[in-house]
Order: sequence, then structure tokens, then C-alpha cells
Amino acid sequence: MFIQRLPAYTKCLGGSLIGILILLVVFSNGALARGLEPADVYRFHDVSNPAVSPDGHWVAYLVRHNDHGADESRTRLWMTDWRGQESVLLTDSLKDVSTPRWSPNGRYLAFLATPSGADKPQLLLLDRRGGEARVITHVAGDLVDYVWAPDSKTVLLVMQGGNEAMASKVPLPIVIHARHFKQDEEGYLTDASLQHLYLLSLLDETVKPLFNAADANASSPAWSVDGSHVAFVRTRERGADADGMEDIVMVAVHGDSALRVLTRVYAPNHQKLAFTPDGKDLLLLQGLPPALTAYMADQLALVGVGGGAARPVIVALDRAITTYEVLPKSRTVEVLVEDDTRIYPARIALDTGRLERVFTGGQVITMMSMGADHRAVLASSDSSVPELYALEHGQLRRLTHHNDEWLAGISLGAVEDFNFQSRDGTDVHGFLVKPPGFVEGRRYPTILWIHGGPNGQDEHSLVVDTYPLQFERQMFAAAGYAVLAVNYRGSSGRGSAFQRAIAADWGHLEVEDLLSGVDAAVSRGIADPERLGIGGWSYGGILTDYVIATDGRFKAAISGAGSANQLSMYGHDEYVLQYTAELGPPWVNTALWLKLSYPFFHADRIRTPTLFMGGTRDFNVPLAGGEQMYEALRVLGVQTELVAYPDQYHLFTRPSYIEDRARRYLDWYRSYLTVSGASPQ
Repeated sequence: MFIQRLPAYTKCLGGSLIGILILLVVFSNGALARGLEPADVYRFHDVSNPAVSPDGHWVAYLVRHNDHGADESRTRLWMTDWRGQESVLLTDSLKDVSTPRWSPNGRYLAFLATPSGADKPQLLLLDRRGGEARVITHVAGDLVDYVWAPDSKTVLLVMQGGNEAMASKVPLPIVIHARHFKQDEEGYLTDASLQHLYLLSLLDETVKPLFNAADANASSPAWSVDGSHVAFVRTRERGADADGMEDIVMVAVHGDSALRVLTRVYAPNHQKLAFTPDGKDLLLLQGLPPALTAYMADQLALVGVGGGAARPVIVALDRAITTYEVLPKSRTVEVLVEDDTRIYPARIALDTGRLERVFTGGQVITMMSMGADHRAVLASSDSSVPELYALEHGQLRRLTHHNDEWLAGISLGAVEDFNFQSRDGTDVHGFLVKPPGFVEGRRYPTILWIHGGPNGQDEHSLVVDTYPLQFERQMFAAAGYAVLAVNYRGSSGRGSAFQRAIAADWGHLEVEDLLSGVDAAVSRGIADPERLGIGGWSYGGILTDYVIATDGRFKAAISGAGSANQLSMYGHDEYVLQYTAELGPPWVNTALWLKLSYPFFHADRIRTPTLFMGGTRDFNVPLAGGEQMYEALRVLGVQTELVAYPDQYHLFTRPSYIEDRARRYLDWYRSYLTVSGASPQ
């Protein structure tokens, strides 16, 4: 069997009898559960990227954890059998492990990783018959993605920068031609940042271009059913073209290499192409015009292989589809639908558009993979972090247990739906996290913790990785705070009209929704009006600036990766296409830009002590946004502090900085919000 020939075989503690016995001994000896704390960022294991083998017997997946000693995150490749009885570690010493995918014939498990002695990721193969992982590519460019050909003999590579080694070791001047010229984590985007497609033959391990087009960007490739053609997305620069659209192109793998444009669609948040099993149509995701790109809900569409206008698969669904999988030998797909604090899987018939939910439980489903007749998903809830489950007959069956040990010792606050009406009568939804031991009839210091986006939503999921909002709320609750989450207008999950309501009108309806949520928490006897805090990251930080410039009731604020002088962000961050389309250029609509920048130009209205934070390499919302507000409040004599984290992007990667940020959150609120002595109503 495969499992017997694998190196580094080990069982996951949480799924073994020994692990269960250890936990029973620990708690029988009187150990007390505790609340979440900043150091738990080192105990969490982030399970992701399930990949079911073609025969359905195995599920490969990734597990990332923060290494305290090395002060970096490490990702390892694991595998579990379909019964969930054996969790097998496949890689240990490799760096930058990502993107596990089985070959269509099931013989190989491929993944990307940086081999020992290399400076960038390459493609590696694990043979199901046993043996160590073998490095297949030795390319000089940056390997971004790959896709197996149907015959399992060829792999299509997506590579940035070409396959030629750079002759000069000295950094060259950065020459820019594109309108979208900077990207968080990647830096400045030049012609060398364009992505191209290459064919890798597994027979002789040679790599050659699929076609010659050095002046365009290629991404999201998909093989036709018979392996004769490849469809992909073509744009003139990284991301959407200047009109917010992208070409869906097809090219023959052998023979005529002329590119044929099938259709042109508005770029979605995340594109994915796939041919229907009968080979007649190409599935894709499409977005919205550039003026609404910040309020985007990706929709599933079809285009015939002969080309033409893309046609929506389901018109009546006023919710975003986050991803999809094609069911074999049918014209049916399974999708993940974002809906009002949850994400659920559903099945859509391509020819009728009929949608049928395949799971009605309360868990949030964020990833899925299918092989044979088996379906694996990543599921989580208010009290559980994401783990792998088998989804069978509408029910979940646990496959992995990487977080059981540390979660068993954690006491979490109760999470309750918290719905209310905003000032104009609009129904707004969110939830409240109560501190452990919450006592009805007593008021608590309350923190309004705001999600980013604005496109996105607070969900019933205890996620601890990229945007760890629910983790942070539980950490605040453990410190004695009631914590409020509000899916303000502009958030996804409530339909397109709810999202688009704030277009070109930032800091207005969102602020009304947020303040109405606080009013509701006060009127219901939960929040102490004299002990209110506010904060958030990204658009959550931006909205924090808007709120404290509007209302002086908050005793402490944290604005992470935010901005208030929106005029100064034009050309300084990565959103120039959105700004130009949604707001108009600043020299045309100057009054609107000044209106949307009111927290900075009316900073003299702010009295709330505010902590500003950010990463020095953040191109998404540059640190200048926080620096400007910090300086404004310093000049005005308002208590403030600025914390800049060296070499960090919009999402932090250094574990010690993630822990440090969490500790500073707690320290700042403790300085201004008394926790002890919850007051009666």
C-alpha cells in the first residue's frame, strides 16, 4: 500500500487513542480551560487545500503552523485516508510547500516547494508506489501555478519572469509601463512580472513555451477534455485590463498556436476556468464593471468552445460564488455560496440553472475537492477552526484532528446572532461574542471589531490565519469584553443591492450601520455606554477612522492598515483602476475626494485615543495612511501611538509580529477601558 512506502510516516496525535488518553489525563488532574491569548498563534494549525485522489481513497492537504524558534511559518504536506483513521506526514524539511494536486491517473501527487539549495519553488512529484519526493523542474522564473494534462504525461506551468536566468546580480532600475504597477507582497510590477505558460514533459523533463506572446499576461489555465487545447485568461498587464475586463482565450497544444478569443468578461475576484465533461462549454467566473469592483460578487457563467457571449448559469442567485468543482460525466457543478455569515455548498444543473443545497448544517465551508464519488471539504464553526471533513449524504464526517489538543483546553465565549435596524430602517446582521461566564443583566465593556473589504463578511467560523477576526474577538472576550461584529452595508452575503449601497459614498451608510449596532447593544443592556472601544484592520481600520471622526463616544480605538486622507492614496496604493472608475480622477471630482477624506481634513473632531499600526511594505493600504493620522492627532494633542512593523505586508508573515500586534491590541484597550466590575443595567 502507498502508506507503507512513504518516508516520515507519523500519526496525527488528535486522531489517535494515545492523544485522547493524554487529554483525559490532563483534564482529570484538574487543569482548567482558559481563554484565547496572543501566544495561541503558535499553537494553531491551519489546515487547507484539500485534494482528493482520483480513486477517492486519499485526501492530500496542507498544514501551516507558526514556528516560535525560527519565527516563521512552516507548511507541510499531509495525507489522510478516506476513513480518517490515518494522517500521514509527507514532507518535513521542504520550504514554501503549496498547491498539492494528483495526476489524473492517480499515480503521482505533485506540489510546489523550494528544494534544499534552491532559492525559489519548483515542481515536485511523489510517486504513489513509494519513494522520496522528486524535483521535476529547475526553472529560473517564478513558478506560480501548474495544471496536469488529462494524460498525466504533461504539466502546464504558469511562470512569472520567463525561464531565463538573470545575468546581473545587481538590482536593475524599475521601469514601469502598466497602469496597475504595484501589488502587495510582489512590489512593483514591470514587464518581467507578466506570467506566461510553459509545457513540461514528464518523459524528458523539458520545458517549452506553449505559445509566443511576451507582451501579455496569462493566468488560470484549463485543459480541454481531450487534452488538445488549453483555455486561459489573457490581459495586457497583471490583473484586469484598463476597462476592467479580461479575454478568455483558447490555443491548440500542438500544431497551430494561433490564439482564439472565446469571450471577454469583467474580471472577477478569483477566476477559475474548467471545461464541461462533454467538452462543449467552458465554465468561468465573471465579475462587475470597474465602478463596482469593490462590491463584487463572482457569478458562474458558460461560453461555448466556439466562442460568443458568456451566459450566466443561474440568474436568480443574488449571492457570490466563491469557487466551484465540475462533477464528472455530467453537466452539473458544485459551488460554494456566500450567504449571510455563512458559506454553504450547493449543486447547480448547468442546463436548467436549478440550485440544490447539499449541506444545510451551520458550519462554514470554505474549500472543497472531489475524487470519484467522494467529496472532502474544509469546515469550521464558532467553536472549531477549519479541519477536513468528508461530506456524505448531507452530513459531515471528521477526517483530521490537527487542532484538537490545544482547543480542548480553551474556553470560548458564546457567539449569538445580533440583528438590528440601521437608522434608515435597513436590516443589518452580525453577531455578538460574549465573554466566558457572561452574566445576563450586567453591562460589559464592548469592542466594535470591524471586518475589512468592504467586500467580505464576518462569518460563524473560528479562523486564525489570514484575517483572524473571530480569533481576535474571542481573545478580546477572554479578556472580559463583549465584542460586536457588524456586516455593514458594502459587505457581501446579503445581495448586490446591499453591497453596492456604499459605491462612491464611503464612510456614510457603513458608519450609520456600525453606530446603530452599538446603539442596539447598549439598548439591550449588554454594552456599557461609558466603556466602548472600536477597531479593525484594512477597511476595518479605514472605517475606524470614519467612525471616530463622526462620533466621540468611544474611549479607545485601533486603526490597523487604514487610511483617512483618501486623496493621498491615489497612485500610492494598488487600487487606481477602482478609484478612477468609481470616484473619477481627483482633478475631475475633487469635491468628492475631499468629502471621502473627512477623517483627515476634520481630524480636529477626534478625541478618541487611537493606536495606528501597519507594515512598512504594505502596498495594499500603505502605512502612510496611518502615519498621516498619527501626526494629525499628535499635533492636536490627542493621545495616540504609531507602530510600524518592518518588512511586513498587508497581511503579516512573521509570527512574532502577529503575536506582538495581538498583545498591543489588548494593552491599548486595557489602558482606556476598565474590564473589572461589570456594571448592572
